[in-house]
Parts: sequence; C-alpha cells; structure tokens
Amino acid sequence: MNMNFLEGINLWLNNFLLHAGIWAPVLSSLFVILEGVFAFLPLFVFVTINFMTLGPFFGTIISWICTVIGCMLTFFLFRKGVREIFYRFIDDKEQIKKFMKIVDNIKFSHLVLLMAIPFTPSFFVNLGAGLSKIKIKKFFYALLISKLFTIIFWGCVGTTLIQSLTNPLAFLKVLLLVVIAYLISLVVNKKFKFDERV
Repeated sequence: MNMNFLEGINLWLNNFLLHAGIWAPVLSSLFVILEGVFAFLPLFVFVTINFMTLGPFFGTIISWICTVIGCMLTFFLFRKGVREIFYRFIDDKEQIKKFMKIVDNIKFSHLVLLMAIPFTPSFFVNLGAGLSKIKIKKFFYALLISKLFTIIFWGCVGTTLIQSLTNPLAFLKVLLLVVIAYLISLVVNKKFKFDERV
C-alpha cells in the first residue's frame, strides 16, 4: 500500500478528530452503520475514530453493534424487498440457481470465516445472504461472532495505521483473529445446529 496514501488517511483522521470534537464518535458510528449498506465507505476509518475517541473497549462495543445493525439492514432490505423479484428473474438461469443453492446451504463456520476476514466487502455478503434462503438466526449469529473480530482488527490497525499496514505482523493478527472466530463458530454451531439444510 502506498505510503503517501496512508499518510494522507492519517492526516485526514487527525484533522477530523480535531474539528469534529464531541460529534466525532456520533458521526463515525453512523457511518459504521451505513458501511453495511454502502460498499464504498471505508469501515476501518470510522472504527479508528471510535477507538481514538471512545477508547478500545467502548470503541469496540459501539462499532460492533453499529456494524451488525448496518449489515442486518442490508440483509432485510434484500430479503424483504428484492428477493422475490430476484428469483423471478433467475427462474430460467440454471448457473445462478446453482450458485444460490450453494449460498443457501453454506456451513455456519464457513459463513463466519468469510465475514471475519477484514478485507471481505460486507455489502456483497449481506446482499448474497439476503437474496438466499439462509435463516435469519444463522446469519445474525454469524455476524455477531465475525464482526467482533473484524472490529478488533481494524481498531488495532487503525490506531497505528501506517506502522500496522506496512508490518507483516498485522496480517498475522488477521490470521489469529479469523482462527479464533472459526473456533467459536464451531462451538455455537454445535449448540444451535445451523447447518441443517434449509
């Protein structure tokens, strides 16, 4: 990643925090919610603001809650508003129907893994899940587990932005957090049996 780009983001963050004052965590939390709906918004920037203004603990909790809300909004938008039209459109498209069947029956642990990777675009996962027949409870629990680790990662990276993204240890953090999310998903799946076919 280009150092000038990283330094530009770092400067923008400092200016935003300086001028926004008490509104910084309010605005950033709103943008964390909107990131689940609008794919182009940079989640790590707004999580970083929450960590810097609210501290690591409350920054994590607030960002976690907000990103789950944003993802669920997108999920319901496509589940309730678009899915019926979508299935009418793909009625004669076998390849898309086969792909959607795979999405319908994705294992809970695989769903958690996919969403726990910080670089996975939330919007497209939310869209796919909303159009699929994945149970709401299964998607919600996958979100709760995966997004906690995504938020922790971006908060830790964001507060030391330039150093972290140019340091190989940042990617080891990703691997460790994804593995932990996967192990938790196995325990949760054993209790709720999400992998029963829809």
